[in-house]
Amino acid sequence: MTSTSVFPALAPYGWDSAWADAFTPYDAQGLLPGRVVRVDRGQCDVVTADGVVRADTAFVTPHDPMRVVCTGDWVAVEPAGSPRYVRTYLPRRTAFVRSTSSKRSEGQILAANVDHAIVAVSLAVELDLGRIERFLALAWESGAQPVVVLTKADLVPDVVTLAYLVQDVETTAPGVPVLTASATQGEGLDVLSAVVGGGTSVLLGQSGAGKSTLANALLGEDVMEVQAARDVDGKGRHTTTTRNLLALPGGGVLIDTPGLRGVGLWDAEVGVGQVFSEIEELSARCRFHDCAHESEPGCAVRSAVDAGELPVRRLESYRKLMRENQWIVAKTDARLRAEIKKDWKRKGAEGRAAMEAKRGRWQ
Repeated sequence: MTSTSVFPALAPYGWDSAWADAFTPYDAQGLLPGRVVRVDRGQCDVVTADGVVRADTAFVTPHDPMRVVCTGDWVAVEPAGSPRYVRTYLPRRTAFVRSTSSKRSEGQILAANVDHAIVAVSLAVELDLGRIERFLALAWESGAQPVVVLTKADLVPDVVTLAYLVQDVETTAPGVPVLTASATQGEGLDVLSAVVGGGTSVLLGQSGAGKSTLANALLGEDVMEVQAARDVDGKGRHTTTTRNLLALPGGGVLIDTPGLRGVGLWDAEVGVGQVFSEIEELSARCRFHDCAHESEPGCAVRSAVDAGELPVRRLESYRKLMRENQWIVAKTDARLRAEIKKDWKRKGAEGRAAMEAKRGRWQ
């Protein structure tokens, strides 16, 4: 049976006894196990016991964006051949998925078998709490543990100001560690290294968030290309153009990703609920189980807002992400789509009736 002792070269990339057991049928076929470290144009680089090999992915459903080979996959690859082919990938433990930018209802898998989702947020620009919530929803939905890293902390020298920024993010990210780091100054890297040293981590964030600089600092060498962010808005160009999996010198594996301009949800209701766990808990106390938290009597969520216990921004962000997620799911579910339209018509009729009643009182 394939084991970690047979392929010690794969251990730094996360190979363990569970992966070995999953690979047993392919071992009997003479195929080699390997982990995908990079994918581009229908081919991928796979690290195997024989080193990194180039392989074609044509055999693995190339036209389904959810079933294509992606960075982080463990695969069964042919031991020889020109071209050499990936025959299949092992069942994924976790998968980071977003909706595609096309008008079709499709999900796009960004990384597989991830333990920690590191959301990099630059302190060089004003915090966008809504975008952080969006990243966290996708991270929770993937099955990975999110971690927020506030990068470029050296640009906020005032300790009190930095503490307030951290507090704002902690309120936005219940149950998520929030770290500060300055890759250029070496601050906070020891704590982050301890986090990423325990498995596979994917580095996420917008262009200009400092992901590549952070990756280089964790790697201890300049592997990823870095470009300066624009002064006007703190944004940068895509210095990383593909997802790259790299073994860290202190242990663990890091997947660096291109900057994500669009972060569309993809069937992430559980993830959204996790991000807004306080709203989910309040919802359980509403009088109606299908309460929309708008004008219904006995709404515990609205009561918390009125009492100043729940920020209005949090509720609005929750509604926005839930609506977006509901819509993307409905695009593939005709019955649900019909129910949503019916609900919209009902609410529209109720709104018009309420306006007519108000007009009657005014006259």
